[in-house]
Amino acid sequence: MPEQKNSKKATKDQNEKQPEIPKFIPDSEIDSEIDIDLEEGIEDESEASFEHYRFVSDKGQSSLRVDKFITNRMEKTSRHRVQLAIAAGYVLVNGKVVKANHIVKPLDIVTLVLPYQRRGFELKPENIPLDIPYEDEDLLLVNKPAGLVVHPGHGHFSGTLINALAYHLGITQPVDAEDERMGILVHRIDKNTSGLLLVAKNDESQLALAKQFFDHTIQRKYIALVWGNLKQESGTITGHVGRDPNDRMRFRVFPDGSTGKHAITHYSVIERFGYTTLIECVLETGRTHQIRVHMDYLGHPLFNDDRYGGDKILKGTVYNKYKKFVENCFEMMPRHALHAKTLGFVHPRTKADMLFENEIPADFSGVIEKWRTFYNSRTEM
Repeated sequence: MPEQKNSKKATKDQNEKQPEIPKFIPDSEIDSEIDIDLEEGIEDESEASFEHYRFVSDKGQSSLRVDKFITNRMEKTSRHRVQLAIAAGYVLVNGKVVKANHIVKPLDIVTLVLPYQRRGFELKPENIPLDIPYEDEDLLLVNKPAGLVVHPGHGHFSGTLINALAYHLGITQPVDAEDERMGILVHRIDKNTSGLLLVAKNDESQLALAKQFFDHTIQRKYIALVWGNLKQESGTITGHVGRDPNDRMRFRVFPDGSTGKHAITHYSVIERFGYTTLIECVLETGRTHQIRVHMDYLGHPLFNDDRYGGDKILKGTVYNKYKKFVENCFEMMPRHALHAKTLGFVHPRTKADMLFENEIPADFSGVIEKWRTFYNSRTEM
């Protein structure tokens, strides 16, 4: 399991509850080393682990299976649900993953860690149109548009993807509900990134899909437009990604691995436009802002990425006509040029291999076409 670290002290409104598991013992306000972006959801929460519950057996504890031990200490939680969490590797005894038949001994520390933070936001259904390319009894896929925030909180308590999903799935819960269903999303993408998101519709699916993300077996491909003409046709960027100590709104690469989390991005060139390059990125990990940070580290920030300097003219001529051309591109796509195009996973119930692709949205495809026309007109001169 990934190492757990503390960072900012979580507030009560940032606590998250696992469906059907009421709060029993506070998690000592434990937070991860990843702070939630004030404007964007964290992309790699699916690959982090967060302690939700901690139990310490007493000195006179008799021999008892760990699944029964937890069930006895958590009200309104079925043994079956506890066993699902154990099978997914989310239950630890003295820091080690155990099986359901593990025997708890006196003074053992039993913890439940889950791949998302606790929250306590009221879940209000809102009739927001959703583009759902696939849905069955266990899961659904959403094609998220750029600009749509994923989770409520931090200034976005309505109009989010979760609010829309609550309406679609018929979920309505107060802030203190024991079954808050904030765990239906098993991963995220940034507010201004478009593309595919996977949603679990039941506990079994949520645990199984979250484990696939945790184990890095999910297929994820992104399309990005970056500044500059990449030297190589393909390559791999490896470097720890962590919060920039000089700017808490940014992340950066720490080549020596002194801080942050291990991250790997593979890229390949799709098309070259002289001053910009269209690329495909394949993620092995899913750290916060990973593609944006890795491409900036490579010297090729994403086109119009205001967080990492891509919203300025970084390559090209000094002529006013070119400046106007780039500004028109920025206006056409007022967000960073990143789209989650491909998502592949194993279906939690049928075990079938599922692979989905979606079209690049109009704002992004329009900018690509403008750069293609610009580049072709230069080469034909």
